Amino acid sequence: MRGVRPLPRPHTLRARLTLGLVVLLAVSCAAVGLAAVVELNGFLVDRLDQQLAQVGSRFPESLEHGGRLPDDHDGDERGDTRRQPTGTFGARLVGGTVTDAAVVRPGSVTAVSLTAGDRAQLRAVPRDGAGHSVDLSALDAYRVTAAPGADGDVLITGLPLEPVEAAVHRLELVAASVFGAALAVTGVAGALWVRWSLRPLSRVAATATRVSELPLASGEVALPPRAPDADPRSEVGQVAAAFNRMLGHVEGALVRRHASEERLRSFAADASHELRTPVASVRGHAELALLHPGPVPPEITRALERIAAESGRMGEMVDEMLLLARLDAGRPLERGPVDLTRLVLDAVTDARAAGPGHRWTLDLPSEPVTVTGDEHRLQQVLANLLANARQHTPDGTEVTVSLVDEGTSVVLRVHDDGPGVPEDVQPGVFERFTRAEHRRRADAVGGGAGLGLSIVAAVAQAHGGGVELDSRPGSTTFTVRLSTA
Repeated sequence: MRGVRPLPRPHTLRARLTLGLVVLLAVSCAAVGLAAVVELNGFLVDRLDQQLAQVGSRFPESLEHGGRLPDDHDGDERGDTRRQPTGTFGARLVGGTVTDAAVVRPGSVTAVSLTAGDRAQLRAVPRDGAGHSVDLSALDAYRVTAAPGADGDVLITGLPLEPVEAAVHRLELVAASVFGAALAVTGVAGALWVRWSLRPLSRVAATATRVSELPLASGEVALPPRAPDADPRSEVGQVAAAFNRMLGHVEGALVRRHASEERLRSFAADASHELRTPVASVRGHAELALLHPGPVPPEITRALERIAAESGRMGEMVDEMLLLARLDAGRPLERGPVDLTRLVLDAVTDARAAGPGHRWTLDLPSEPVTVTGDEHRLQQVLANLLANARQHTPDGTEVTVSLVDEGTSVVLRVHDDGPGVPEDVQPGVFERFTRAEHRRRADAVGGGAGLGLSIVAAVAQAHGGGVELDSRPGSTTFTVRLSTA
């Protein structure tokens, strides 16, 4: 149905338990109150039926004999009514027609004017001498009995139900007041009790929240203190104990992972450092052999040229791996003012010379943009991004380099209108040894080791920023954000 809003549902376990407690108590109170009201009503009605049996048909008999009982000699014009309770009703039916109807008032007898509905109710009363309830418009609810008279007529005697209804209504009011107060007190006390009982679970949730906010992806992680111990016999205590065991396993796994990462970083750094000398030596010997003045067969010359080229490429890879290992180890970079505008101009000039087939454009602010950082590493970031755009896009591609000074940070963007980075490569494009040049440029040959963009990400992070990629066919943008502080 439009416009009808569902009732709000409690979301917390504490609210649900409290609501469930109050609902169960309300159902119990309603059941007890209903049973008490029904029982009291039945008891009082039975007592009223007993009074009807004691009263008998004496009052309607006075109506049967013209207002005088057969043994009435006290001179009262409607018979002896002094022994009749106030409110006693009497009626005489002859041939199914009500001929007389009266009610006892204090000190007198008053005739009652009955409607057609009242007469129909009186005619329908069974003549079994048992009590039956009728609702007379002139007298409200009555309990009546019908018995045959001496003259073939029917005599009906009734007593008012008003005392019974008043007692039942009073019980209902008292029960509602008492049960309402009990529900209110139980709701408050139950909420406090449930909150006290669930305190260990709240502590577990707070500990879990602190754990979820920790950077668990990499590096050394110090887990927060364990959740306080609770009664192991309770469900909450069992949850706390299981959670603490899980934290212990997680902490052990994180310690082992961190130790493995440290060993790997140390190995990469040591291996890179040790490889620099032999790689440089191989390259030097190859270049020296190429300078030999005597005749050298073409095959030997080609082999020496390949050795020199590959040793140079290997030397660059070793330098990049050593740089990443140092950044992973958290070694601080040089800190000083860097004119980023000048670095962009120099990098684009070098890229234009290395890739004359591309169109290189600049979008720089009128004022120089300066950041605090390591000039050589930032120059390497620019060189890697521009080399990536040159190597992985075809000739004729337009590459735009822009700088935006946002006050607390500087945004460097390198945009090209090439074929874009494939969607399946984008999630891991900044990971190490990711190579996808054959996916962006069909004529690409060779290429780096897949460390260029990972160095961009590591250097940007070391400068308090980060790097993002937004790529689709015809538009690829690398956005580097650097902190100016």
